[in-house]
Amino acid sequence: MKKKFFKFLLSAAAVAFICNCGDDILTTGPEVDYSAYVVQEPSYTYNDLYITQTGIVLDKSGNQIGTADIYNGIIYDLDGNVSEQGINFGGLTLIYPPVVTSDAWVLSADQTYVIYPNGVVTDAAGTQIATIVFNTDPDTGAPTLVGNIIGLDGTPIFNDVDVSNLKVFNANSSQNPDPITSSSSSVPPTPESSAGGNPDPGISSAVQPPLSSSSDGQQPMQSSSSAMSSSSSAKSSSSAKSSSSSAKSSSSSAKSSSSSKPVGGCPNIQVKSGGKSGSGWATRYWDCCKPHCSVQNNTSYHSRQCTNKGKTESTDWGGQSVCTGGQMMACTSQIPFTIDGCDDMGFAFAAVPASDGGSCGKCFQLTFTGNGKYVGNANGAQGDQNTNAIKGKKLIIMTTNIGGDVSQGQFDIMIPGGGVGMFNGCSSMGWGNMGKQYGGLLSDCEEEVGYSGNLLKKRTECLTNKCNSVFSNDSQAKEGCLFLANFMQAAGNPMHNYVEVECPEVLKQRY
Repeated sequence: MKKKFFKFLLSAAAVAFICNCGDDILTTGPEVDYSAYVVQEPSYTYNDLYITQTGIVLDKSGNQIGTADIYNGIIYDLDGNVSEQGINFGGLTLIYPPVVTSDAWVLSADQTYVIYPNGVVTDAAGTQIATIVFNTDPDTGAPTLVGNIIGLDGTPIFNDVDVSNLKVFNANSSQNPDPITSSSSSVPPTPESSAGGNPDPGISSAVQPPLSSSSDGQQPMQSSSSAMSSSSSAKSSSSAKSSSSSAKSSSSSAKSSSSSKPVGGCPNIQVKSGGKSGSGWATRYWDCCKPHCSVQNNTSYHSRQCTNKGKTESTDWGGQSVCTGGQMMACTSQIPFTIDGCDDMGFAFAAVPASDGGSCGKCFQLTFTGNGKYVGNANGAQGDQNTNAIKGKKLIIMTTNIGGDVSQGQFDIMIPGGGVGMFNGCSSMGWGNMGKQYGGLLSDCEEEVGYSGNLLKKRTECLTNKCNSVFSNDSQAKEGCLFLANFMQAAGNPMHNYVEVECPEVLKQRY
């Protein structure tokens, strides 16, 4: 039979595939809702925009063009200027991306085809509907990026599909904690079971070509299992000028006396030659999910993971996250901490942008400027008493996670009570109400005590009381929560300058 071209549209690009579809030539593909293939996390539709639940504003092609304050109904452009306000996000339509359990290509045709490198093809819900057999180079035997999609009943669906023309989609963190293939891995991860279906990892083609993005780059990526849905979307509307006061919080927020606190003064922090540097801001989260750097295929330098309410370490790197029905979760030993005799330096674990997916185990020194990301305007031109109180303090972080909603220069700090983000794996912890989904207990306090005025003492006291109450049955988690009240002075989204450093032993011992 003579092969004809069957054309499809994927996002803004037209991609042609050869198909066994008779003698008819179709000039366009069937009508589809292309928004489902632009967004990679649940998103609101508004006019010609898609707005993620974490406050990222995308255009029709999936490019970020601004940020949104979901709670106050405001859209900002990338310069921090208000572009629209008075939006009722609760009344908008929420759309969802296809279920993708590990890095895969997505073909938008008569329906959604999620194509995995091991040959499994699923529909948008994650149910296997076909396989793809990739061709090999006749001269070298090396794998190619062209293959034939065949239905489970043996019926050919599409021939000569060139997946190099498709954008790479990264794993939905609600389905599987394996969103990124490590740069050191030569074999893409095998899809694992999910609530939406079970792609059979035993069905494999003879070759497994590496994933590659299309020439116009990857779309914004969904956050990993740790759900790095940061507090950045919970903007403070405070316009109060920074107070010169740098007073510490009241005695009611005294530092935890937990025995897990190291002693011995500040370690010698060495700047890494040729390392990254820049400016940005800090957000916060703790969702209990298994971190990206604990997934077997993501790195050879695994961050610790735990079972038993985050207390018992496990080396089952292939184990599923609590956020996907498994038992593996973040360890509460990875709370932020300080060292006796080192008052102006803290230590913590954090998520970095998904585009920095190879950053597991890297360390950075953040030096706080005294300004706030959402105080005054989105450029952090002003501070308030809380951000000003930590001016000059340093926070040394070690990377354990990544997130598609984490921007360059942003570090999403692991802090119990910092907000669960999109995925909450903490239901088995026995903790109390951890506050707002984005921003957690501190965001609750900001609403309760207000956004302007003399708030240093009020916010730290409010947060201290909530930490003591919510984590009354978990002294380790409570200590981590109090770090935000004490060392961080209840500062929301503080600005910083950062530089890559050699990891100190105090962090490597807990990594």
